Amino acid sequence: MTLISEHIETDTREKILVVAERLFRQIGYQKTTVADIAKELRMSPANVYRFFDSKKAIHEGVARTLMGEVEVEAQRIAQAAGPASVRLRQMIKTINRMNTERYVGDSKLHEMVEIAMQEDWGVCVAHMEMIARTIGQVIGQGAASGEFEVADLQLASLCACTAMMRFFHPQMIAQCATKPGPSIDQMIDFVIAGLSPRAKAN
Repeated sequence: MTLISEHIETDTREKILVVAERLFRQIGYQKTTVADIAKELRMSPANVYRFFDSKKAIHEGVARTLMGEVEVEAQRIAQAAGPASVRLRQMIKTINRMNTERYVGDSKLHEMVEIAMQEDWGVCVAHMEMIARTIGQVIGQGAASGEFEVADLQLASLCACTAMMRFFHPQMIAQCATKPGPSIDQMIDFVIAGLSPRAKAN
């Protein structure tokens, strides 16, 4: 395959995902058909199936794009300068904000994510693992500078992610929005306190 044809193939895949996301937002994942996507692109359903072997594969591609945007922003914060605690707070709040904007405020996209979670797609698992690694990256930087005290970095990052689950998981964000509980800043304070060096007894 030549570079030009590879570029055309990639471009077509991206166009399919863009149109699919728009239709999922407008009419919902369940109601959107591959024929609807093909019609919008003025191509045949058979041509769409050349790039994605099923509607589920298109759905996974859309989910991967949305989750990838969150991962890119988390990585940008992880690689920035400044105290680890400040960047950890910014990262957690950014993940919460992006997931809230994408999935909770948009009932059609929320439906899409619900299905993804129910089917336990690999793309969701990979996303959660990536977020845990990125949080671990910042915790590791804080440990190296003496800002944090961490005996087991992997365990610390998993504990931080688990503690923030109601602020990360789209369904939990929606379900817990009107329920009593700590604010996101209070929960981040709790996580950072758990990571901070303990005062040594005399």
